[in-house]
Amino acid sequence: MRRLRIYKRRFGAVSNLFERRMLQKVLTLADMEAMSEKRMSHIAHAYLSGAAGDEITLRANSEQWSRIRLNPEILVDVSEIDLTTEILGQSFDVPILLAPAAIHRLWHRKGEMAVVAGANQGKVTLVTSTFATESVENVCRAATQPVWFQLYTRPERTFNQSLIQRAEAAGCKAIVITVDTPTIGIRNREERAYFRMPPHFNLPNVNIGAEIHQRAPDHAFSLVPNAKLTWKEIEWMCSIARTPVWLKGVVNPEDALRAADAGAAGIIVSNHGARNLDTLPSTAEALPRIAEKLQGRLPLLADGGIRRGTDILKALAMGAKAVLIGRPYLHGVAAAGADGVARVIAILRTELRSAMALTGRTKIAQIDPSVLWKP
Repeated sequence: MRRLRIYKRRFGAVSNLFERRMLQKVLTLADMEAMSEKRMSHIAHAYLSGAAGDEITLRANSEQWSRIRLNPEILVDVSEIDLTTEILGQSFDVPILLAPAAIHRLWHRKGEMAVVAGANQGKVTLVTSTFATESVENVCRAATQPVWFQLYTRPERTFNQSLIQRAEAAGCKAIVITVDTPTIGIRNREERAYFRMPPHFNLPNVNIGAEIHQRAPDHAFSLVPNAKLTWKEIEWMCSIARTPVWLKGVVNPEDALRAADAGAAGIIVSNHGARNLDTLPSTAEALPRIAEKLQGRLPLLADGGIRRGTDILKALAMGAKAVLIGRPYLHGVAAAGADGVARVIAILRTELRSAMALTGRTKIAQIDPSVLWKP
């Protein structure tokens, strides 16, 4: 046993050193994606990388940010750059959150615990999922940064109320209700990979284990959709929550107005990572229209296609208070666990600081539409 412990310490240290050196070569999120692909299963890759239909919106999500041009301001003292911001009373070290994603153990054996450790290193908020493979209580206990909770609703009010209260009791600082999934999208890449949730995974937030694998054989997440979710239910959930309620999955500007009237505290502009309905507008296309319609009534977050610090700058200039990243941090955890997640955040932090300096902005509050080049 003693020899085994010595072996683990010695070769574990070598392995960690090798991994850190490999991470030093990861300079972009694209580098991290390439590194991660070698370290995940076929079904995990299909689930992470795939989207709905012909994946037109998936491509548009990232491509549209790259088409927007920036308008630099020169000869400004940018020797000190401050990335901190505040949203609904919560302070953020950098305007980046980790978007909700199910079953993190697909990409790392420690699942959400590896991700939250990386979020701690990067000083960002994790939005943990209803369908996490780690309980909300364990995630919150491990977190040194605020945690938000993403809610997939069910038709039963008792379920929704109990899960909201459970998340709040665990210490979550906001509830994020996914509102764009009354049914699962047509995800051909997942179907071709015959994606199913591994039988040894449990979903402790909803007390589901092996029985999920006995349900509808056409999709592992046949429990997810709530086709009965309406504005009336949103109003009710906003009324019972003690923490701010954000609605995730708003693309239509008219829906943004309804969200404000329903009592939502904020909106996450998102097309669900292009995973539900193909040929929707990209996040970059939807965000300015929603910002124009709301005229500041609610804070906005942008989720979809963020791959560079310049993308974050553009999103903030178009009206978002912060952005969420999903696939990039999952690539990070698949490639190198918590350190991979932290590396993804560090890359974006560095790129955002550089983009702000090169456009003459020293604080997040100074980022406005004048940062964007007008055609």
